[in-house]
Amino acid sequence: MKTVVLACETIAAEVMKAAGETKTTFPIFWVESGLHNTPERLKKQLQSDLDRIDNVDYILLLLGYCGNAILNLVSRKSKLVIPKVDDCISMLLGGNEKRNALNKEAMAYYLTEGWLQHDNNLWAEYQHCLKKYGPERTRRLYQIMLGRYKNLNVIDTGAYDLRAFLPLSSLIAAELNLTHQVVKGTLSIIKKALLGQWDEDFAIIECGEPVTLLNMGLGNNYAAPDQLQMGNLGF
Repeated sequence: MKTVVLACETIAAEVMKAAGETKTTFPIFWVESGLHNTPERLKKQLQSDLDRIDNVDYILLLLGYCGNAILNLVSRKSKLVIPKVDDCISMLLGGNEKRNALNKEAMAYYLTEGWLQHDNNLWAEYQHCLKKYGPERTRRLYQIMLGRYKNLNVIDTGAYDLRAFLPLSSLIAAELNLTHQVVKGTLSIIKKALLGQWDEDFAIIECGEPVTLLNMGLGNNYAAPDQLQMGNLGF
């Protein structure tokens, strides 16, 4: 059974750690992190990647539903295996239920080190706004944009040096007037994917069949959880 992985580069550290711990050596192709800011571009790139991957039985798609980006994707040569999660945040928290429970406590913006290593991230856009508009106007803009958010939750996945990251994440939280906290993450979904333990947490899509809300275990009235896509803000 020949398998390859197509994964978001935002969670590269977590995927590589899980691969090392499970001793799996599947080829891994990375999806550019910034594409998540425009789901249609992400969809187009994912379909192109699926079309060019050949001579494999399964493609593990290690990203979530991501704002309809995977809706109607078709792999014509291989079966698709996709975690039933809203996005990479839910994947790193252990599933949609954990994410929903945390959001019931307080709306939060989520970070790992990986989220700040690529363009169009929250902190980079904030710095850009400071240069363009100055501190007073920038803070007013972010107060409006982040009005419903209460926390900045750092996900401790064990795949990066948390202690070295906390000074920066604490600074970001203070600048954005959010409560800083660390929440426990897990690599369990990624590990199950790599080990072929494709249970009810995964959708297995046959060759030639499109990805739908139904086979992802989502209803027709599905609404993705809110996580600001900073690249769409026009700054």
